[in-house]
Amino acid sequence: MSKKPNMADRCGKDELIVITGAGGFIGGALARYFSDLGFKRIRAVDRKPIPDWYQRVPGVENLNLDLSDEESCRRACIDAAEVYNLAADMGGMGFIERFRIQCLRSILVNTHMIEAAYQAGAQRFFFSSSACAYNTELQKLPTVRALKESDAYPAMAERGYGWEKLMSEMFCQEYWSERGLKTSIARFHNVYGPWGTWDGGREKAPAALSRKVIEAKDTGKKEITIWGDGTQTRSFMYIDDCVKGIDMIAHCEDLIAVPINLGSSELHSINSLVDTAEKIGGIKLERKYDLGAPKGVAGRNSDNTFIKNVLNWEPNVPLIDGLTKTYKWIEQQYVARKEGQKTVRDTGH
Repeated sequence: MSKKPNMADRCGKDELIVITGAGGFIGGALARYFSDLGFKRIRAVDRKPIPDWYQRVPGVENLNLDLSDEESCRRACIDAAEVYNLAADMGGMGFIERFRIQCLRSILVNTHMIEAAYQAGAQRFFFSSSACAYNTELQKLPTVRALKESDAYPAMAERGYGWEKLMSEMFCQEYWSERGLKTSIARFHNVYGPWGTWDGGREKAPAALSRKVIEAKDTGKKEITIWGDGTQTRSFMYIDDCVKGIDMIAHCEDLIAVPINLGSSELHSINSLVDTAEKIGGIKLERKYDLGAPKGVAGRNSDNTFIKNVLNWEPNVPLIDGLTKTYKWIEQQYVARKEGQKTVRDTGH
């Protein structure tokens, strides 16, 4: 018989939920998720001008604030019952390898936000960590074993972005230990889907490769450039699984201040990801490999033993299903851009 998760009561539908990074991909999807569940008071916060947000959800209070500033964090958290901190300077491997200082500076957001949430009397604080927090020594082969939560230590995180996440996880653990703030920590593994960054340098592999296939079809230049040799492996989590997982993790009493993987355990090479995008696009392309481009670790996968044991659930949208929806959305964006319309592209968190 399956173990029933030890779930906490949610905040009331009239209590305030604060979501930072809400002008970006995951934060925007989370705001829509809670709105669809019937929560009436949602405050969405992002440093981008509001017209540039990826999604704006009807009925949600939108604030344009730079959360690296302490006073802005206090403003964001006024009257908050639950705080979901997804604000960070980040992107795909091309961004996080080239702009490590920018990524590290996100620690200002995390430290100011958790203190502001505590001072505001918030009941819960969720932090979006990353699989980049894991020891890179364990990720040197494409045939890497799946990473379990304990593999973050001894610490040897991804330079810049990974260390920022690992330090911020520690803040969450100590705020629970020392001050009693219920914190949650999810280590995201390669989230993708519609309404995400798809061009401009911050996009991740599923979006970048989908766009490249779409461009090749449109231009008639039937070739695609792949960063690295294509053997690198990753798991990819569809956005619907991500927001559901955030909700479950944030309201599980057994996961207070406990880092947990939130990712698919379905492992794919970059070459097989290209195969899938080509299948969706109905085209076969000549592949060119840029061995000097940023490519990250050789292999990374999510060990989902812990999340299945605690929540009796794991992200389960197959790549072919999620990428088909993503590809079609990016194709619409691509056509809209050619016609001179405003599109979701390359700004944000």
